[in-house]
Amino acid sequence: MGTMPRHLAKVPGLRFAKMLGSGFDFGLKPNFARYGLMAVWDNAADASHFFERNEHWRAFQERSHELWTADLLPLQGHGLWDGTNPFDYAPRADAPAEAPVAVLTRASIRLLRSWNFWRAVPPVSRAVQQAPGLLAAIGLGELPVIRQATFSLWRSAAEMRQYAYGQQHEGRHKEVIKRTRQEGWYSEEMFARFRVLATRGTWDGKNPLLLT
Repeated sequence: MGTMPRHLAKVPGLRFAKMLGSGFDFGLKPNFARYGLMAVWDNAADASHFFERNEHWRAFQERSHELWTADLLPLQGHGLWDGTNPFDYAPRADAPAEAPVAVLTRASIRLLRSWNFWRAVPPVSRAVQQAPGLLAAIGLGELPVIRQATFSLWRSAAEMRQYAYGQQHEGRHKEVIKRTRQEGWYSEEMFARFRVLATRGTWDGKNPLLLT
């Protein structure tokens, strides 16, 4: 994890990449057995070449008993990650309501606001894990406590929107969003939504969304 970023900086066609750790149940307790790579590519050929032939990625594979990969097409991305929007592509047609989608959120949390942030996490994480249509979700992070992200996979765009904007969770969800603005929790934040093109491998022993 410590040495991989400098190798990634030399990979042809790799526009933007982050190595991410994870926590148990979206919380502060780190999970030293699970990690993520978020990568933005110039084209599919460069991505395939990396995952098939890169010696450093192969070393990760040799140390892993499970791998899951998703090929994603950005549909919407607003906000910044390290001062840039890696998903700022030309507008694309939205995913059909019944098509699967993935969602990435990330934020740099102001240190003096981190306690308020982490106190608000448990009820929201419990709600999302019980949401109809959720296939998988994980809390990720660049740095402990202050640079956090979430990745979630949904059976359909309609079910994702129902969780985000429906009445069942609207109060809790809207209240947290309101507090982030009023109390200035974040120095930087981003939201991105993707169409799922393909998935392979396993996540907790199964592929939560097997597409061909």
